[in-house]
Amino acid sequence: MNKKYISILVIFPIITMSIFLTSNTFDENELNLEEITPTKSKLIEWNDHGLFRYLVDPEKIQMVGTSAFPEEAYFEFKSDSEYDYEGIMNQNENVAFIVPIFTGSAYSENGFYGYFEKKCDEKCLTTEIIPAEMLKGTSSDHAVKILYLLGYNAISDIEVEKNPNILEKYDKIILLHNEYVTKTMFDAITNHPKVIYLYPNALYAEISYNEFYETISLVRGHGYPNDEIMNGFDWEYDNTHPFEFDSECIDWEFYKIPNGIMLNCYPEEIIWHDELLLKTIKEF
Repeated sequence: MNKKYISILVIFPIITMSIFLTSNTFDENELNLEEITPTKSKLIEWNDHGLFRYLVDPEKIQMVGTSAFPEEAYFEFKSDSEYDYEGIMNQNENVAFIVPIFTGSAYSENGFYGYFEKKCDEKCLTTEIIPAEMLKGTSSDHAVKILYLLGYNAISDIEVEKNPNILEKYDKIILLHNEYVTKTMFDAITNHPKVIYLYPNALYAEISYNEFYETISLVRGHGYPNDEIMNGFDWEYDNTHPFEFDSECIDWEFYKIPNGIMLNCYPEEIIWHDELLLKTIKEF
């Protein structure tokens, strides 16, 4: 995905999750769910038009030209009973979404895009795994927070890489902007019978994962090792163009492929306020 995509850094709500342990060492329990209670004394309502409270710290607002973007935000349920969440809450234990840690790492400051933007050589095509709190819009940060808040099970892409059979325990998988995946992941996801491809540009480039050093390396795709190779898996259902760059999602719709459905836009900025989208995810 183009690094020009402007994302809003979001941290977890009062009832939320911390995907990583304090170290970057992964064990059999890749996702460690905890409560994080933010200091709320300085928070203000940033946008009151969504399904959830969207709070920000006024001291952490970044200006890009004449536009303001919060560096951090907090999603919470609205507690004044103005909205009934039952219609969008997940009650099915056999549904999970895949947290795109690999993709977040590829987009990190010292990641792959230093090479793509010709700021460094191929050494940038190997990069360290980042913690989940560093996810951005390029790695579905809003969706991770909202889906977890709504009761969906969260599994990391690292878990899928280590144990691809984990997907078999779920009736339905929700794929986010998992742009950078291993061949093991690609096979496990495309062989699952029911997948919601919620973000275009998923399964776009093949990477390898080094568990010992906690790094990923680009293997194939995104114009590497030559400009002619775009989708690293030569995947016939790749929907990157033109859908990846439609972040407004005004006329969003899902369409069918053999093992699920795909969305025709990039929903990062609508997932926290589009009730129909969340109902569709739940009911598929």
